[in-house]
Amino acid sequence: MEQHTHDEDVKAHLLATSEQFRTLAEQHAQLKHQIEEIESKPHVTGTDELEEQRLKKMKLHLKDQMNEMLSHYKHASVH
Repeated sequence: MEQHTHDEDVKAHLLATSEQFRTLAEQHAQLKHQIEEIESKPHVTGTDELEEQRLKKMKLHLKDQMNEMLSHYKHASVH
């Protein structure tokens, strides 16, 4: 639990101080919203499913970039 709190503190710090991290987080949130819109449709077409998969891959890529920044920051702050 303590690690989770530290991770949230680091994330909050990066959101406050890093424009790049903020941009990634905003893009991630936008993609999440777009995915939720597709998933909430009463009838999902094949095109919708393809778009959903594309958006999920983009969202995952952004999350990987954010996690890399978090990891780099935590590693740099230890040394």
